[in-house]
Amino acid sequence: MEATEVRKLAALEDKHWWYKERRVLLDRELARLTNPGRALDIGAAGGGNTRVLRARGWRPLAVEYTPEGAEVAQERGLDVMRADARYLPVRTGAMDLVTAFDVLEHIEEDYIAAGEIFRVLRPGGTLLVAVPCDMKLWSAHDEAVNHVRRYTRETLSEVIEKAGFEIETLWSWNVLLRPVAAWRRKKSTGSDLDDLSPLVNAGLTTIIAAERYLPVKSLPGVSLMLRARRP
Repeated sequence: MEATEVRKLAALEDKHWWYKERRVLLDRELARLTNPGRALDIGAAGGGNTRVLRARGWRPLAVEYTPEGAEVAQERGLDVMRADARYLPVRTGAMDLVTAFDVLEHIEEDYIAAGEIFRVLRPGGTLLVAVPCDMKLWSAHDEAVNHVRRYTRETLSEVIEKAGFEIETLWSWNVLLRPVAAWRRKKSTGSDLDDLSPLVNAGLTTIIAAERYLPVKSLPGVSLMLRARRP
């Protein structure tokens, strides 16, 4: 991700509907896990998810590839390390949890990153992943934020399982707003990481939050989310 996009993300993520709801989903997944320990937040960018981990009692280390992202996370008082997800300078089996939200789609050799995550997790450790889905939604936005691909359930499962993980659950997210996203992406000329009016932001927040209570996780969405465990 370009430096300007990292800074834009950091400025938006505290209030933007998409990032806010993604933090809620992360928090709900963390609530399932007992005995918080050491966590690695790969692709931390502005550190929003890292702060959720910390608030839940985990001891998180933010991992960022770009100097700009690492600088932003450091400015926010987080423990941060600059590293490539394909070559993590972390001891084997040292982590109890790894989160990789919107990371794998940026990496050509995503299978190498998945293997490294498997290596640094202890047996029984948990992996939480989020990725954009469906190449039908490919647009100038993906190019602006340096995506290599968008995933299907099958392609994401293949990468994670070949690394050695057991997938516990895989679901779609941002289902209700997929038609809006598809329409907007057709017209986009760059990243859609935009600051929205408070009214629009509140409306989109209400819609995306409704997904928590509706049986839509098996339907096509804009993103895929996954929880897996190292045997």
